[in-house]
Amino acid sequence: MTRFIHDKFAKDYLEELLKDYGEVKASEKVSGEIKEIDVLFTPAKQQTSKLQILGLLGRLAENPAIIEPYRNPASTDEICDCILKLLEVKALLRREAKANKIKLQESEIPKLWILTPTISETRLSSFRTIQKQDWLSGVYFLADALRTAIVAIHQLPQTPETLWLRLLGRGSVQSQAIIELQALPLDHPYQKATLELVYNLRENLRVNQELETDDRELIMRLEPLYQRDREQAKEEGRQEGKQEGEKDLILRLLHRRIGEIDALLIERITGLSIEKLENLGEALLDFSSVADLEAWLTQHLI
Repeated sequence: MTRFIHDKFAKDYLEELLKDYGEVKASEKVSGEIKEIDVLFTPAKQQTSKLQILGLLGRLAENPAIIEPYRNPASTDEICDCILKLLEVKALLRREAKANKIKLQESEIPKLWILTPTISETRLSSFRTIQKQDWLSGVYFLADALRTAIVAIHQLPQTPETLWLRLLGRGSVQSQAIIELQALPLDHPYQKATLELVYNLRENLRVNQELETDDRELIMRLEPLYQRDREQAKEEGRQEGKQEGEKDLILRLLHRRIGEIDALLIERITGLSIEKLENLGEALLDFSSVADLEAWLTQHLI
């Protein structure tokens, strides 16, 4: 029942992470029986070197990619359906190249990455998968001609390089990834946006009456983080409001004390911290001209 909620989260999440590096198409339809690709990604040439920040996910996106994330373990039929989508995309590209009388380059054909939270050794063996030495454990490749790999998220090493894929896992794997996400520096380019997507997932799950055990545990794991971040946001809002109010008050007092102030001085005043604004509020009582204000700002290196 909650699979569609998780599917939407996965598509929104991958789109958010990859949109700066190329073209992302979610729920892209292909021919045949109107099948949908979860995420079709075409990298921008000038951005591929910056993908390192996304670790293993960035490596998956260095070339055109079809990314199919699953909330539940991908079945044999689902894996076959994904391969069929890839073959249909390849056939479409070949037809377009032929119509345009150009040669389709191998590098233009997407690679298929199937993300599954878990997978059995029996199922991996049935596809004759192999692991390559230059790839992390948990990444299994099919025959080269199929351009397909299965990523077993539960087998990925617990390192920063795999964080962005482990967030699409289940149970303890996803919970640990959320803890690591929350611990990232506040200025990390993807921390805030990803946390918001995770919190939206929490809200969508909360209104569902038929939750699985993993989903209940996920909500419980997110609750204290959600409440803490909301309190922090409120406190930041209060501080910003206090600072804005202080600025307005100081500017009104200065206007009454020394008359009109030019735009450059106003800009310098609005750049003051709350502490320096309070100091200026005390000092302005002794001002008699704009020169006094300029001298004070110069003295305080503003």
